[in-house]
Amino acid sequence: MSIADNIRSLKKETGDLNVKLLAVSKTKPATELKEAYDAGQRLFGENMVQELVEKQEQLPADIEWHLIGHLQSNKVKYIAPFISMIQSVDSIKLLQEINKHALKNNRTIDCLLQIYIADEETKFGLGFDEAIELLRGDEFKALTNVRIRGLMGIATNTDNEKQVKEEYYELKTFFDGIKTSFFRKDDLFDTLSMGMSADYKIAIEQGSNMVRLGSTIFGSRVVKHWKNN
Repeated sequence: MSIADNIRSLKKETGDLNVKLLAVSKTKPATELKEAYDAGQRLFGENMVQELVEKQEQLPADIEWHLIGHLQSNKVKYIAPFISMIQSVDSIKLLQEINKHALKNNRTIDCLLQIYIADEETKFGLGFDEAIELLRGDEFKALTNVRIRGLMGIATNTDNEKQVKEEYYELKTFFDGIKTSFFRKDDLFDTLSMGMSADYKIAIEQGSNMVRLGSTIFGSRVVKHWKNN
């Protein structure tokens, strides 16, 4: 099927579930993103800052860009003027840098805390205790131009569906606890981003309301050699 057909099929599948579809467009050319855009897609996720900036300059202004890859503090300044959401916040230091550049651009930048749930050493993210400590800290409370909208997690890359289900269940349980403890009166703490092409159906079953889909929309990825993020 075409990119447009894939998007229509996915939106039909997820629409009644109130699940947002984030098109993961890393390594894909702007022409393919435009095809998705023309089919009604407005949320796009990129992993690399350089690639994100280049595409943002080429594509329509009403696209909501999400940074979903690991973000180095020294790269925040390049995306701060336009980014809609940074999903991969994994430290108070990074939040402070985002806040600094949001202030410079007279913006409030939406963020998700990335929570480490996978049984893999290569994944980034805050542990459950670290996330609680961050939210309790005075350094976080002093930030005026970032807004925590929810949590993001990446499950273990495994064929063991039971393990993936348990990891997503734990993250949903943690999300509910964080909502009650820190954001009970904040209607904007509303996003649980979990699930990719291989496991998004499990993620939705476990309570995800945003899934990050690349190959399901665009087909297999073509590897390009972008500079490090």
